[in-house]
This record gives sequence, structure tokens and C-alpha cells, in this order.
Amino acid sequence: MPARMCINPIHNKKGILHGSGNSISEETEERWADSSCAMDSLYDLDLISDTVPVILDNSEMWHHVLATSMKLGSRGVAHVEGVSKSDLKEKSSYSNILLINRTASPLSWFAECKDRKNHSSILLPYSFLPSMAAEKLRYAAEEIKKLLGDYDAMHVRRGDVLKTRKDRFGVERSKHPHLDRDTRAEFILCRIAKWVPPGRTLFIASNERTPGYFSPLAVRYKLAYSSNYSSILDPLIENNYELFMVERLILMGAKTFIKTMKEDDNDLSLSDDSKKNTKKWEIPVYTRDGEKC
Repeated sequence: MPARMCINPIHNKKGILHGSGNSISEETEERWADSSCAMDSLYDLDLISDTVPVILDNSEMWHHVLATSMKLGSRGVAHVEGVSKSDLKEKSSYSNILLINRTASPLSWFAECKDRKNHSSILLPYSFLPSMAAEKLRYAAEEIKKLLGDYDAMHVRRGDVLKTRKDRFGVERSKHPHLDRDTRAEFILCRIAKWVPPGRTLFIASNERTPGYFSPLAVRYKLAYSSNYSSILDPLIENNYELFMVERLILMGAKTFIKTMKEDDNDLSLSDDSKKNTKKWEIPVYTRDGEKC
């Protein structure tokens, strides 16, 4: 694993990977330090190592592996993007290689042990890494869950996924045409009524920044947010990514967990739009088209 996690959009600008010259400038190193955090501040590496041994890319072990692989030449390193797991196991050309690079892209800065296109192909469950959060983050989540008691939860992703663009006729289009509608409070109330009974405590994790955006849900539910637990979080949380990991643990502990969009067929979701629609841009829909709640 990388020793540090990028928590800044710079990871998409290739500033670190493709800097000018043969060395990274001091200014770039400072930017990297300011916009990244240590991996062990996010994950419990010892806990992960109980299942899958972890080697950080700044460790002596990693440097030893790299140095040895370079000396071995063709028997040292193999890049296996696109190679099937059966070939890796069965073909003799891979059996004696010291280091196998499985990374699909140098900019794939956070891929959670899964094939996003085929969930059945994973060796570890999707819940593995989220449950391996650093000890302080697991502690914070457990303390908040105790205070919540018996609760339901939903993750409402808006912001970045609501992006639209105009086609050649000037018409606004979106990859998720119903998502803006489906994640508005009045539509959420209608959608979750069959899953969450009135009076329940509902924990909401969201990137929506509008104050009071979810307040209309209070007519039916007791609303809770991570901001309600600042006395627990403020002494421990150093960046938004740590907060996200705590919220994710809380979401996983809910009696009923509702996602923004489905990842698996059995998921409960606010929207029926495809999460991984990468090609089709459609005209956004903001009404229910005559359907009743």
C-alpha cells in the first residue's frame, strides 16, 4: 500500500506523477505533505495484515523487494493489467516472479480490493477495507453508534454527481438524470417510507452543503448527523476523509441502510439511476410524472 493517501484533487492533475525535471521540487513535496495523510491514520494496518500482509511503499521491506526485483530482470517484475486470475495462478511465466504489479492506473489512488464491474470476482468482501479503519476511527464510530441506539441510516451523495453539461443544442444533460430529484427531501420522504417507519432515528451522511437541506424529513424522523457529535469527533478527526470513514462505519451499523444509488441488486437506494453510467448523458427529470407517493 502507499504510505500516504492523497486527500486533495491534485491526484487527478498528475502534478506529483508527472512533475517537470528528474526530481520533485521542494515546493511540490510540501504540497504533497499538506494534501495527503499517512495511510495508518486511516487504516489499521496490523488488523489488515491478519488477513492480507501489508507492506508500505516507504518501508525497508518494500525497498528490498524493489532492489531485488531489479537485479532479477525479467524474473523480477511483471505488469499484469488485464491478465486473468486463472492465468496468474496457472501459467508458469508468472510463478517465479518476485513482484507482480496489478495496478490498473497510476492515478487509481483508492480501489478497495474489488472489481467495480464484477463484484462476484473479488477475493475479499467489499466490507473488508471499510471495517479495517484505524483504531481511533473505529472508536469514534462505536461511541456515536452507542448514542444513536437503534437507528437507520442513509448516504445521500449530491454535489459532484449532479454535474450537467450542455449538448450542441444548448440543452442541459446529466449522467444521472433523476438523481437531483430523487435526493431532494420531499422525494426522499416518499421513497423511504416503505423502509423506515415514522419516529425512527435516521442518521444522514451527505456531501450536500446547503444548511437545513434535510430538515423537512424531521416531520417523520429524528434526524442525526455527524456534526451532532463534535465532542467525540473534533479531538480525533483531522481531515474529511477520516470523517467519511467514521460515517461509513456508522452507516454499516444501521438496522436499515439506504444508499444513494444501488451497487448490488439487493441494495436499498434513493435513486434507480445507474451508479456507473459513464457514457449516456440524458435530460434531467425533476417531476414524478404523475406518480403518487
